[in-house]
Amino acid sequence: MSGRMIDVAIAGGGLAGGLAALALHRARPELRIALVESGRTLGGNHRWSWFASDLEADGADLLRPFRTTRWDGYDVRFPGFERTLGTGYASMNSKDFDAALRRELPAEAIVTGRRVAALDARGIDLADGTRIDARAVIDARGIAGAPGLEGGWQVFMGRRMRTAKPHGIECPTIMDADVAQHGALRFVYTLPLGADQLFVEDTYYADTPDLDRKALSARIDRYCEQRGWTGEPRDFETGVLPVVTGGSLARFRAAHSVPGVALAGVRGGFFHPLTSYSLPFAVRTALAVAQDADLPGDQLAAMLESRANALWRATRYYRRLGRMMFGAGSPEERWRAFALVYRRPEDVIERFYAARSTRIDRARILMGKPPVPVLGAMRALATGGNSLAKAAA
Repeated sequence: MSGRMIDVAIAGGGLAGGLAALALHRARPELRIALVESGRTLGGNHRWSWFASDLEADGADLLRPFRTTRWDGYDVRFPGFERTLGTGYASMNSKDFDAALRRELPAEAIVTGRRVAALDARGIDLADGTRIDARAVIDARGIAGAPGLEGGWQVFMGRRMRTAKPHGIECPTIMDADVAQHGALRFVYTLPLGADQLFVEDTYYADTPDLDRKALSARIDRYCEQRGWTGEPRDFETGVLPVVTGGSLARFRAAHSVPGVALAGVRGGFFHPLTSYSLPFAVRTALAVAQDADLPGDQLAAMLESRANALWRATRYYRRLGRMMFGAGSPEERWRAFALVYRRPEDVIERFYAARSTRIDRARILMGKPPVPVLGAMRALATGGNSLAKAAA
């Protein structure tokens, strides 16, 4: 940087940090921003997807600069039950995320390939000795674990492939759980990105964060063979995300916070505790930051903390549902919890994924035959879950 104090410095150029920088620049182009990312590109190696119903008009507008693939509906599949839904769905990858941010933000605002050594309420220290002084600092870096929280892990491997011939698939399959479960809730997620382009992801709701790349790759091979998809892999991604069923948000945030520094993204607690979707919450947080762009750093931190606490209270239902899913019955039967959701009306499903289920929605999801044994559910709700303090290396 030039040595002058800037307005807002953001540590972490992933989804949350990048969207916050974009929202700030669009709302207040005169502000001086620094978006600091240790990797060479913004966004890492990820794919983010969302339902059209997850976003309000201002959120959809914020994502307009990004190249996305969109569909007018999607499929789900469970043992003995499948369904096509009409809710719009969209997806983008990190390469297009990086390209759009470099196009939209001032070149001097983007600092990549520079590791953050430390940060405080007045700026960021880089590993090479550079100091970036700022009126406000936002920490949007990722997490290696979720200390203070309880639950399980969403473990996944995704592969983008070019098929040998057009695959003929028109809409995504968001959840195909009609597959061997392998001791967890397992489902395969498929996106048709072009006439001969597929993204196939093997996902597990597991008790541990262990990710066996060789085993998951082999299972993707078998899944593709069963459906007659042949072709060459182009690239892949892996991930381990927390599925939160309980614990303390205050303890989690305390483990990641620095006094006076605002926390955003997963680091700040902005994600769906059961689905692990984070994009809608990153969008809402970015817009909130832009709206209060003039706040001093400590007040910005307090504002985002208040929003995180409100989200934690609002998502208690999903944590309880997750606690029943992980703590009652067999891991091979966990798919029943999501099958129960997908048997409900489409607007109920939309609000479920947006973490905005009404009281009536919550009752409707659980009515009828419960997805887990009742006594097991009662025990699961009364006991603590597994600690999420450490993820896989």
